[in-house]
Amino acid sequence: MLVRVRAADRKRLAALVFGVVVVVLLVSAGLGAGRSPAPDLPIGGLPDGPVGAAALRDLTLRVDATGHDPHAVQLTVDGSPVAGRVDGTSVLYRPEGLADGEHTFTAEIPPGGITGWLRDGPGATATFTVDTAAPELEVTQPDKVASYRDPVTVRGRAPDARQVSIGTHAVTPGPDGNFTSELPHSPTGAEVVAVDAAGNATTQALTTGIDLPRMRAVHVTAHAWSYAPMRDAVLDLARQGRIDTVQLDIKDEDGVVGYASQVPLARTTGAASPIYDARAALRQLHEMGVQVVGRIVAFRDPTLAEWAWHHGRRDWVVQNPARQPYSSHYGAIAFTNFAHPDVRGYNIALAVEAAELGFDGIMYDYVRRPDGSLSSMRFAGLKGPATEAVAGFLAQSRDPVHAAGAHQSAAVYGISATRPDQIAQDIRLIAPQVDFVAPMIYPSHWGPGEYGVANPNAQPFDIVAASLRDFQAVTKGTGATVIPWLQDFSLGVDYGDAQVRAQIDATYRAGIDSFFLWSPSVEYHGGALDPK
Repeated sequence: MLVRVRAADRKRLAALVFGVVVVVLLVSAGLGAGRSPAPDLPIGGLPDGPVGAAALRDLTLRVDATGHDPHAVQLTVDGSPVAGRVDGTSVLYRPEGLADGEHTFTAEIPPGGITGWLRDGPGATATFTVDTAAPELEVTQPDKVASYRDPVTVRGRAPDARQVSIGTHAVTPGPDGNFTSELPHSPTGAEVVAVDAAGNATTQALTTGIDLPRMRAVHVTAHAWSYAPMRDAVLDLARQGRIDTVQLDIKDEDGVVGYASQVPLARTTGAASPIYDARAALRQLHEMGVQVVGRIVAFRDPTLAEWAWHHGRRDWVVQNPARQPYSSHYGAIAFTNFAHPDVRGYNIALAVEAAELGFDGIMYDYVRRPDGSLSSMRFAGLKGPATEAVAGFLAQSRDPVHAAGAHQSAAVYGISATRPDQIAQDIRLIAPQVDFVAPMIYPSHWGPGEYGVANPNAQPFDIVAASLRDFQAVTKGTGATVIPWLQDFSLGVDYGDAQVRAQIDATYRAGIDSFFLWSPSVEYHGGALDPK
């Protein structure tokens, strides 16, 4: 049936249809029926405060596009389009090449579709500041002190820094940027680090160390010190002013610790032996104005090696290719593994304990591998060259020993200046980790013709002078000095005052005013030594 619509009705119908369309458009646009506008695109990843150089390298901005098509998100930095990477419902952007200053990051989904003309797409904006300039730092090197037990003062200026640290000590610069830090001991090897609000850092090394005192020393074993006649002979040399330092054994070639050590492993293995009273010995010598350097035979240690081998810790012991203890003229089970952290830790614990007791210095002996073919030895856990591991042990020990108040040194073979791989003593690697290197340049230990000296044992002045030149050359610029071990015993040639004095004169001629005398019997030729 045909229905006719009047003109007026047609107008009313058109208006009704238009209204319905508008409502549909408003609802679809999110403006009708109580719906809120389209959500923003949250931006994450920005740190609090300025973005420094390190933070900028790792900076990743994350745009959360949940509820939207992440592929439709468009990014700009300072108004210029940049490319992001879609990761699930997020869009990631890693800034590159941003200059210092303020930057604006924008993420948005452009409007489009049938309703695009009625609203903007969702979006977000973040503003951040890039600051990669390292802070200014000026450090006044502290004056040298005589001992690591002496406090030092470090001063400087860091006007842009939020904090300045020297090792574990931190200080906040004043309004003018100046800072002062009182340290309990000389921080040799430490660095001053200034950090600004953006995390940028400037580092400057502290090159000032201690001013080592003169050391004219003799070697004394634990048993010799405990025996009154031998102890008194050494004390007489000190009273006469012929020596000013005693080298007293802490741990000897048998692995025996000569006093009642409280280091747990020394007690567990039976190494700790109350042969002498360490506190009483130190008190007596110090009251006489005599310094005491404690000697620790590090890796030749039959006591520890045998205990470890029989208690399931075989990797503490140097082994042969058949995984049995490396046997040599040192004994069946004699050498511990310098690469094992527990072996290292044991020796360092003894050194720190001794320094805290009052020993002025710690000298490591046998800080090396056994002599012999390297192919016949196995060091469990060793990574890299043996020379680096030995020097690494001394580096690990240095700061704890210094913090406990003692200087650190290493007794090394005379050949190590020119043949570093023969026993894993590379002086160029060792020297930066010690306060002085103590080469054992005994004339009797050199072969005929060494350094052009026809008979070194009979020419003590010549061989000592030649050897010291090499050690001074190889330690130059390392911060370590050279103090030699000299021979006061007879081996092939009778040694008396004249032969000992010749070695001392060669040492003085080299510009070195210190030395250590070695006598296995702890009997010394006082006539070779200048009295007070």
